[in-house]
Amino acid sequence: MLLTILHRLLQTVLVVLVMSALVFAGLYLVGDPVAMLASPEASDAQRELLRQSLGLDLPLWQQYFIFLGKAAQLDFGNSFLTGEPAMRLILERMPATLELATLAMLSSMLIGVPLGIYAGLKPQSVSARSIMTGSVLGFSLPNFWVGLMLIMLFAVMLGWFPAGGRGPVQWVGPIQLSIFSWQGLQSLALPVATIATAKCALIIRVTRAATRECLPQDYIKYARAKGLRDRRVLGVHLLKNILIPIVTIGGLEYGQVIAFAVVTETVFSWPGMGKLLIDSIITLDRPVVVAYLMLTVVFLAGLNLLVDIAYTLLDPRVRLGGAA
Repeated sequence: MLLTILHRLLQTVLVVLVMSALVFAGLYLVGDPVAMLASPEASDAQRELLRQSLGLDLPLWQQYFIFLGKAAQLDFGNSFLTGEPAMRLILERMPATLELATLAMLSSMLIGVPLGIYAGLKPQSVSARSIMTGSVLGFSLPNFWVGLMLIMLFAVMLGWFPAGGRGPVQWVGPIQLSIFSWQGLQSLALPVATIATAKCALIIRVTRAATRECLPQDYIKYARAKGLRDRRVLGVHLLKNILIPIVTIGGLEYGQVIAFAVVTETVFSWPGMGKLLIDSIITLDRPVVVAYLMLTVVFLAGLNLLVDIAYTLLDPRVRLGGAA
């Protein structure tokens, strides 16, 4: 078990290093920050002084190692627009994105897993076919279109929910959350539903496929032959064995929601990291973009590590394979 975790941890570190090199090459070597920061009236001597202060006169390999050293200290420079540390701006927006992504994935799991199991148990029933048809539709619709339709229906026509923004927040330790107020939950409803529409559809399809695969297995037949109740057969023997694909998809999709909630946050003016990323790209605020990308890389790599560890807890064969 320990060797498996150490092996996965080493792989995670290597992935982060490779991605840091790609981020450095993709952003730090493209364009000239001096042309953006220097005044149009600046002389060549002033531009050269600014270049030296930014370390752009150093060899590329030295610039990269300086970048790594500062990244290890969460120092990605100051925002070109506000002058505040870029990482501070990202961390201030992170609770909003985590709140949105967590509620969306929890909703998807709570709805998708039972519906997927039901569709797998009774694949020929009308209700099961309706569930699968709905999952295809939910998986196919673009997020921005779903968000706009929800705004049009529930915010504009019915007036049940606000069309955008975040509700009042409360401090919970070092972070601010909006889920502890009715206005906050109302503001979360439409963006959560937008994200959950596609994710729930995917969870339904994965759960149904895993259920159909497990039902003919001998351990299910043996459990039923022993006279166990269907609730125990489904809740213990079936559910335990379909958790691997569900954990896989759930973990990967949770990371994708956090990293790529840009469209949903933009449609609903949700003050999260994705909205900040779009604003930073528009204003060419490179330190904020770099800080966002590196934080996202580390988060996704760490999430994959947690999924791998969950494998070892759910399936002993993973531990045995790693030990071998």
